[in-house]
Amino acid sequence: MSQAKLSIASLLVLVLVLAGLATSCEATNNHHCNPSSCGDIRNISYPFRLKEDPIHCGDPSYELACENNRTIVNLFLQKYYVQEIIYEKYLMRVVDPGLDEANCSSFPINTLEYDELQMADNPQDAYDIFYTNIPVLFISCPAPVRSPFFSDIMAFCRNHMSSNFSSPTNNHSYLLFGNHEVSVLNDSCAVNMAAWITKDFGGRKAYTSPAGLYDALAYGFLLDWRGIYCQQCSSGFCDRDVNDSIRCSPKYWQCELLHPSTFRPTFECLKEIWYQQVEFLNQYTAISRELGILIGMCLAGRFLLGVLFLFALIIYKMRRSHLSMYENIEDFLQSPNNLMPVRYAYSDIRKMTNNFKDKLGEGGYGTVFKGKLRSGPLVAVKMLGKSKANGQEFISEVATIGRIHHANVVKLIGFCFEGSKRALVYEFMPNGSLEKYIFRKETETASLSCEKLFDIALGIAKGIDYLHRGCEMQILHFDIKPHNILLDEHFAPKLSDFGLAKLYPTENSIVSLTAARGTLGYMAPELYYKNIGGVSYKADVYSFGMLLLEMAGKRKNLNPLVEQRSQIYFPSWVYDQLSKGNSIEMGDASEDERKMLKKMILVALWCIQMKPINRPSMNKVTEMLEGDGELLETPPKPFQNPDEMPAPEAEDGGNDAEETTDFPQLQLDRVDSSDMSMDRD
Repeated sequence: MSQAKLSIASLLVLVLVLAGLATSCEATNNHHCNPSSCGDIRNISYPFRLKEDPIHCGDPSYELACENNRTIVNLFLQKYYVQEIIYEKYLMRVVDPGLDEANCSSFPINTLEYDELQMADNPQDAYDIFYTNIPVLFISCPAPVRSPFFSDIMAFCRNHMSSNFSSPTNNHSYLLFGNHEVSVLNDSCAVNMAAWITKDFGGRKAYTSPAGLYDALAYGFLLDWRGIYCQQCSSGFCDRDVNDSIRCSPKYWQCELLHPSTFRPTFECLKEIWYQQVEFLNQYTAISRELGILIGMCLAGRFLLGVLFLFALIIYKMRRSHLSMYENIEDFLQSPNNLMPVRYAYSDIRKMTNNFKDKLGEGGYGTVFKGKLRSGPLVAVKMLGKSKANGQEFISEVATIGRIHHANVVKLIGFCFEGSKRALVYEFMPNGSLEKYIFRKETETASLSCEKLFDIALGIAKGIDYLHRGCEMQILHFDIKPHNILLDEHFAPKLSDFGLAKLYPTENSIVSLTAARGTLGYMAPELYYKNIGGVSYKADVYSFGMLLLEMAGKRKNLNPLVEQRSQIYFPSWVYDQLSKGNSIEMGDASEDERKMLKKMILVALWCIQMKPINRPSMNKVTEMLEGDGELLETPPKPFQNPDEMPAPEAEDGGNDAEETTDFPQLQLDRVDSSDMSMDRD
């Protein structure tokens, strides 16, 4: 009987133990279940849960939804798509449902304003948005705003704005990137929308253009959900270590070392650091107070020295900026154009050119050196000399070529501007300029075939046509000549040297210039004769025609050193030969090459017509070069000799008018007139 009672008692004890273990296991596994999945998110586990998961799985504060096979998280009553959950870093990447990487016309539909997030009840209990992200404000203003903080997005967004934040047609739209004081906003400007982008998206360079900013928006922003693991920090505050693990930092690091309005160290915080370090050391030794004060004073001294050094550095930089001789250049570089190439320091320029060791050439605007980027590619660095127009040629070059991407336009990689130091960094053209191939000396360069010269001419024509019609603004080069045509390793031509270029609206057929600009021998006559027509893109057509004649004849158009006096001015002589039906001497050229060169000459003669209205557009020039040369008609005779020119009209402007009157006199003793660059605008 006693044995039976003992067995029953043992059985009861066993049941109680098993029940306790089950309860313990249930408590241990509470909130932890097998991972759930929705669409591309297949690792939904603690602390996250889906609505349809068992009630004991995950944490209610981190509940997600699955709609149309997309994982959804609700932030302040707004839905966001979950792109990924990074458990090892306590981060979740989310994106606005209105954004689509494959559709550039999509834009955010939600707004999370900074003030709204700050005023939310315990915003970091579930997610922290400030730690890993940067705000982007969409702003509309009734009038244009000139501010270094504003980026004009109308050029990129005019056809893509959603109704949620598009401003009235008479308003101006801007982007304000990063944290700023309210004072940067104009009184009449309004914030239409606030979006967020992650700090880690390709570095800050990704945000220097509207297109890059759109990619960052489409990538999404990060939510920090470490708060659930920070509940263990009963004192001090929660932080990350170098391995992104959660840690509880000592309380004394929590004080504010710098006063927010004066940027000076606060004495109260320094005292707190000293005393708390002393209290910490008091647990181990009787002399810890003196040692703690000494350590604290050393730390405070180092900190104060660092702050003073920082202030000195800031003041030095500001003084250098204010003393700049080229304030107009600095204003241009600080303006929100969003299309700027890379800006290099002068020390970077010295390194990439090996302290200016390899000189490639020298021109009217500076000296060109060979260089090499740290990533490997070779570059040509043009160091600009003393500015002729307060840095205007530097601004023209960066503003025009910096926004162009075409196979027949040289690429501007970057620039340097430090006080009087100005440099432009281009892609390297190993075969140099066209000038040395058409005016070559037998011992210097190899001869180019007629077919290769024709291909080069066609490429130049396409490049100029792109400048006139392929951009939002028409770009007039005003200095097309052999020296400014560079050849890559395959002898493909690229237009360069945009120091005299001007930008005009595409609807403007006539442009305004206060004085002539360009190089003698290539300048169109309307640049100094007002009575034959206004200045337009036809000025570049004229320059191309003069260039084409030099390519076809492989000689300068004006050359008093030729044997026959009638050939001194080549355009006049070659037109007379064609009009008389005489064949032009072309050496040992084949029949196909003769036809090709004749087509180049006919096209060139059309381009150098005296009146701009009689010249074709560059689009038509390209068609003529690509078409059948036998169908080309001989153009009317352009003016050629000084006695055939009209009397020039003097400009209003005193000395400038006198100089302009002297430009077109084609004196036969000016052998090197094509090397003279004029820019008096």
